[in-house]
Amino acid sequence: MIQKYRNQFNQNFTEEKYKKFIKALEKDYQPIPFRVAETPIFIPQELREKLIAAGEEIIALIKQDNFKELTQKSIPSEWNVPNETAHPHFLTFDYGLCKDEKGEVTPMLIEMQGFPSLYGFQSHLAKTYKEEFELDQNLSPYFNGLDETSYFNLLREVLIGDYQAHEVALMDIDAPNQKTAIDFLVTAKKIGIKILSLSDIKQVGKKLFYKENGNQIQLKRIYNRLIFDEIGENTTVFKTSFDPREELDIEWITHPNWFYRISKYTMPFLKSKFVPETRFLNTIESIPTDLENYVLKPLFSFAGMGVIIDVSETDIKTVKDPENWILQRKVTYEPIIQALDAGVKAEIRMMYLWPEGGEPKLCINLSRLSRGKMIGVRYNADFDWVGGTVGLME
Repeated sequence: MIQKYRNQFNQNFTEEKYKKFIKALEKDYQPIPFRVAETPIFIPQELREKLIAAGEEIIALIKQDNFKELTQKSIPSEWNVPNETAHPHFLTFDYGLCKDEKGEVTPMLIEMQGFPSLYGFQSHLAKTYKEEFELDQNLSPYFNGLDETSYFNLLREVLIGDYQAHEVALMDIDAPNQKTAIDFLVTAKKIGIKILSLSDIKQVGKKLFYKENGNQIQLKRIYNRLIFDEIGENTTVFKTSFDPREELDIEWITHPNWFYRISKYTMPFLKSKFVPETRFLNTIESIPTDLENYVLKPLFSFAGMGVIIDVSETDIKTVKDPENWILQRKVTYEPIIQALDAGVKAEIRMMYLWPEGGEPKLCINLSRLSRGKMIGVRYNADFDWVGGTVGLME
């Protein structure tokens, strides 16, 4: 990490500053239900270059002519949505920060998604860190020469395209009560689109509408934040709204099928020094003798649910649908972020935008700090200097 910024930050840190920072972060929005870390990450140039290189390797696979053929089985038949787009509009790649055989910090791919992340909130978070902790103005969360203005211009292009803002809505099953609602609010404020719950949208023929001030307004595009895993088998929620799996006169940003195509399912196809050995469970002929070095993951799970860290032969043999599981070599996170008392582990999510007719562009990042056995808020509830944060670079 960039040592001069880490030293300055830790020397000047106080609990009072942190509380003031959280208050500033929530101002004009609402209380944040997830933990925000005390500190940003200061990403050095060498790590930045490795993160960029790792992403380019993954994107090369996604852009292969046969990628849809490779990943066709990733889409559950009951959740296959028609009119799939040629490419996703969002790519997010999660890397654990580790050390290689030379002792150098290196990223290792943990998870990937063709689904949006906190594209609005991360900009707001970085700006608030810089203001409240009086950080160097040359520090930035953006890549490819972007700044706050050009970043939101690109996000607006991806989300709205040639439509009017009122014809586009951010949709989730119960949008106002999602843990990530602050991201929805920042996005709506910056871009001008509506925030709608599934129940706010009604179907007439093949068209979708919402009501505002007594007027019925047709939706042309949906910025989709709805994860089908959260619905599960409770598809009755569609009866009072609409069923996304029907033929509809709507554009998806991004199309729901990409959530499955670019996911843990993709990882066995990647061969890279930045990707841990990953195999579909049904392709393994002999169980490794060093299972303590592996983790067992269901392909279709949400927020780390169902992951088995301490794997046994029994765990593997009792899996009833091995084609829906992967066995992955464990990634050892290094506690390289220096808190006031000890080192803390970190994960960095690289976030891309892929406009229509354009190329995927690395834009911003999201980071998470952890002292627990797993990265994620639910696994770090009793610690400080953990939680959601952002990487800043010179």
